[in-house]
Amino acid sequence: MKHNFKITAIILLMFVIAQFIGLYVINSDPLSNPALSWLQPPEIQQQSDFGVYFTSIIFAFVIAILLLFLLTKFKIDFILRIWFFLVVAIALFISLIAFFQGYIYLAIPLALVAITLSFIKIFKRNFLIHNLTELLIYPGIATIFVTILNLWSVMILLLIISIYDIWAVWHSGIMQKMAKYQINNLKIFPGFFVPYVSKKIRLQMKKMKKSKLKKRKIKINIAILGGGDVVFPIITSGVILNVARNGKFPGFLSSLAKPLLGIPGLFTALFVVFGATLGLTLLFLFSEKKKFYPAMPFITGGIFIGLTLSYILS
Repeated sequence: MKHNFKITAIILLMFVIAQFIGLYVINSDPLSNPALSWLQPPEIQQQSDFGVYFTSIIFAFVIAILLLFLLTKFKIDFILRIWFFLVVAIALFISLIAFFQGYIYLAIPLALVAITLSFIKIFKRNFLIHNLTELLIYPGIATIFVTILNLWSVMILLLIISIYDIWAVWHSGIMQKMAKYQINNLKIFPGFFVPYVSKKIRLQMKKMKKSKLKKRKIKINIAILGGGDVVFPIITSGVILNVARNGKFPGFLSSLAKPLLGIPGLFTALFVVFGATLGLTLLFLFSEKKKFYPAMPFITGGIFIGLTLSYILS
């Protein structure tokens, strides 16, 4: 196991909480709020439109990754911070609106809350605020994408992202370079971030005097989980909810769309969460210290297992 049980459990718990918040936010459809009319995605007129928008999403991801790489390479820190600040503020606002659906008069106060939290997160670097806001950021981001993806396109997207993750971590090393730069230079990391001290060092610290402890450099371990590893399972379960709500499950998957507990598609969406968590758990259990692993292939595999199980059980 790469990290101890306690730290692994904390990361997994935050991952699961983010998934359930994502289900709530997406099911509440915050984009229908008039305050978010400027964020409304294009309306899907026919099935072929999904292919067009899917291609656009892939192209946008490629452009975003290239832009992020170039800004990192040339160390244009200010633009990177502004970029992260805007994305975080918008995503937080979308999620907060979902929790106060119907209270349009709260739009401005919620926007101020989102901006304040984003400012603290990006420019003041508070550990607690960082992780708490991460729980709300990815549901907000996912909400924008679920309305322009269908079941097949999101499955293809998972495969493409998994292949990219393998290449970026195990072959090019670009993912590690960008993560180290963001943590060391920008003091920002898009994802869950849990620093901790090993048990051996904690025992040494207890034996040392306070005067010596202040002068000594202490090695801090870091447990991280990238934002992409959190958001793509939310997008997948959100697409399940969305297409089930519209009754547009294709072919043999139509049986998955039947309502359960009053929420169409919840049965399958919960299995997506279960499968993604299972894949991530197995990765943490079998990963080794001081080695980097692409999480998306494991998460994607878990999601496909979850979808298969939901179909069998339904």
